[in-house]
Amino acid sequence: MTRILIITIGSRGDIQPFVALGQRLLSAGYEVALQTAESYRPFVEGHAVPYMHMNNDFMELTESKSGQAATEGKNSLALIREVMPRLRSMLHDEWAAAQAFQPDAIIYHPKSLGSRHIAEALKIPAIMSLSLPLSTPTRAYPTPIMYGVKLGGAFNRFSYRFVDLATAPYAGMINEFRQTQLGLPKAGRFASDLMTTSGQPVPVLYAYSPHVVPVPEDYPPSVHVTGYWFLEADPAWKPSPELLRFLEAGAPPVYVGFGSMSGAKAQARAQMVIEALKQAGQRGVLASGWGGLKAAELPEGIFMLDQAPHDWLFPRMAAVVHHGGAGTTAAGLRAGKPSVIVPFIADQPFWGRVVHDLGAGPAPIPQNRLSVAGLSGAIRQAATDSAMRAKAEALGATLRAEDGLGNAVAALGRLLPQPVAVASP
Repeated sequence: MTRILIITIGSRGDIQPFVALGQRLLSAGYEVALQTAESYRPFVEGHAVPYMHMNNDFMELTESKSGQAATEGKNSLALIREVMPRLRSMLHDEWAAAQAFQPDAIIYHPKSLGSRHIAEALKIPAIMSLSLPLSTPTRAYPTPIMYGVKLGGAFNRFSYRFVDLATAPYAGMINEFRQTQLGLPKAGRFASDLMTTSGQPVPVLYAYSPHVVPVPEDYPPSVHVTGYWFLEADPAWKPSPELLRFLEAGAPPVYVGFGSMSGAKAQARAQMVIEALKQAGQRGVLASGWGGLKAAELPEGIFMLDQAPHDWLFPRMAAVVHHGGAGTTAAGLRAGKPSVIVPFIADQPFWGRVVHDLGAGPAPIPQNRLSVAGLSGAIRQAATDSAMRAKAEALGATLRAEDGLGNAVAALGRLLPQPVAVASP
C-alpha cells in the first residue's frame, strides 16, 4: 500500500485543505498520515486522519505579542530572530515523523522547510502543495506578493525569484540539517524550491480553482491546478438556539470576521464594524474566537459568534467581510456571497484584488486604511448591488460543481505508484 506523509504548518487555512486531502486519499486506498502543530491534533484526528507529532512552538510564536505585531507589519527582523530556533526544532520533528512513518511520498506545504530535503534523503517523490499560485513563474502575472504591479511579462516571470529569496535567511540552518541529520551535501543558498538537486522539476498541486485564477499558458506539465479542497460538512455540528433565533429574526445578516488578525485592536475594530453595519443598514454576525473581534455591549441587530463552520454559516449571509485568507476567501466564493476583503498581510491583498476583478466583491480595503465610512459603503454595495450578487452566485454554483479533491487524487495517481488493496484475512 502506498504510504503518503502530508506535512503542513500555519493557520487553520493552511491545515484544513490538507485534512480534506488526507480523507480523500484514505478513501482512495492510500495509507496516510498528516503532520502539523500539536494544537491541531484534535482537529486532524476528529476527521479520522492519522496524526504525526510536531511541536507547537511556531504556533505559540504566531499567537504571541511578537507574532501579532507582525500582522501589523512591525518587528519583522525581531520575529526572524525568534523563529529560527523554533524552525530548527520543527525540522527535527519532520525528520522524526518521516523515519517513523516510512512514506513512499511526501506532500508538503512550502512552509515545511525540511520536507523536500527529507524526500531527497529517502529517495522518494516530494510534491509541493498550497492554495496560492505563489511559486511557479509565469508571464501572465507577477508573484502574488507583488500582484497589481504592471511591468510586463518579463518582469512578471522574474518576480518569482523573490519567492526563493524569502527562504534565504534560513539557508544556513537548512544546510546544517541536510549535512548533520540527512547526510546530504549543501544546497545553494538561492536554489529554487521548484527544482530537485538532480535538476528535476518538483511537482506542484495548487488547491485553488482555475475559475478564480485562470491557469497560465506557460505553466509546465509538473504543475496541476486542481480546484479547491473542501472538507465535507460535519453532520454532528449544530448551531446554538441563540444563533438560530437571530438568523430567523430578520433579513440575512452580514458576516464580519478577520480570523486571528485583530490582535490588540480587537475592541476598536469591533466598534468600527458595528458602526459601519449601522450606517449600511445591515444586521451583522461578528466572529470572536481567538484573536477575533471583541465587544462588551452589542446593539440590536448584532450577534457575536465564537465559531461556526463557514460552509454552514456563509450561505445564510447577505455578504461576508473578512481578512482575505485563502480558505475564508474560498468559502465565501463557494457560498456564492459577495466578499468585502480587508487584507492585513501575505497573500490577503492578492485575494482581495482577485475577488474584486471577478466582480464578486468591492475593492479591497487594506486594514491600515479601514474607516467607518469606507467599510459601510463596501458593505452596502456587497449586500445590495444586484449585478455583484449575480456574479457571486454564478461563481458559487461553478465552484460547488467542481471536484478539486478528485482532481488532486487523479493527478497524484499519475505521479505516484497506485495503492494496492490488502486482501482481507
